[in-house]
This record gives sequence, structure tokens and C-alpha cells, in this order.
Amino acid sequence: MKKEQVQDANEFKDDLINEEPEADVVSETDSFTAEEISEGASDTGSEVKRLQDLADEYQGRALRAQADFDNFRRRTQKEKEELAQYATSKLVTELLSVLDNFERALVTTPSSPESEAFVKGVNMIFRQLDGVLKSEGLTAMETVGQPFNPEYHQAIMQVESEEYEEGIVTEEVQKGYLLKDKVLRPAMVKVSM
Repeated sequence: MKKEQVQDANEFKDDLINEEPEADVVSETDSFTAEEISEGASDTGSEVKRLQDLADEYQGRALRAQADFDNFRRRTQKEKEELAQYATSKLVTELLSVLDNFERALVTTPSSPESEAFVKGVNMIFRQLDGVLKSEGLTAMETVGQPFNPEYHQAIMQVESEEYEEGIVTEEVQKGYLLKDKVLRPAMVKVSM
């Protein structure tokens, strides 16, 4: 191709020197350029199509990556909110046994005048602990007289009852607790049959 261009350039110079009509020179150049353009056009068209497909593929990848990042950001934000909301659940769960023991101690207190001040002090500590746990979102479940629900209750026994219909909680053996809207500990109950 370079030889042809060099020859064409030399011929062009010769033609100018010989002062041949310009129309012939222009037509030879135009016909050569037209052939070159027609060959290049088919190559350029396929190249443009290939590049357009490549650009579309990269744009699709970029959009998917952006969508994945947005989903990751939302999921992370939701996990952070849940963590903040239930961060105290482990500590509160461990304190439930302490709360149960306080309640048992208050139920079994002797009624002597010497122990009255001690019982009053224990009761105040119990109310303080109960208040702190309630401020964290802890609530005791109301179970007796409610229909048995396996999400909230753990049945340990079925009993015959004339007072309640079948499937109703008759007695609470151990309190159940909710932390905000989540079951922290299901209530151990006896259910009527």
C-alpha cells in the first residue's frame, strides 16, 4: 500500500509539472479514496459494532455493580439498626435468672418484724432492676387464660381443667419475656386439655 501511495504521489508531482488538466488528477485521487473508504467503511462498521457491544457490556456491569452496592448498603444499614436495637439482648437474657431469683426470694420472705427492713430493701432493689430492664424494652408476657401459642409458650404439661377450655394456658411455671417485639424467653406453661 505504501508503494502505491508513493507512486501516486510521484505521479501527482509529475502531472503538476507537466501541467496536465486537474480534473484527471482529482478523479484518480477520488477513485482511490473512494475504494479506500469503501474498504474502511466495512471494517469501521464492524469495529464500531464491536466497540458498541463492549460499551454496552461494561455499562451493564457497572449498573449491576451499583445495584449490588446499593443492596449491600441497605442490608448493612438494616443490620446496624437491628444490632443497636437488640445489642442488650445477651445481657438481658443473663439477667433474667437474677430477676427470677429476686421474685422467688420476695415470695418466700418470712413475715417477722426483724426481717421486714431486709425484705423492704430487697424489694426496692428488685423494683430498680425491673425498671432498668423495662427501660431497655423488656416486658413480661401475660400467659394465664390466653390460648396456647408455640411462638410464645413452651408447654411442659397438659392438665385437665374445668375452668378453661382446651388449649388454654392454665398456669405459668416460668415467666416468658419479650425484648421490644422479639421473644427473648418463651414462658413455661401448663395447658388445659
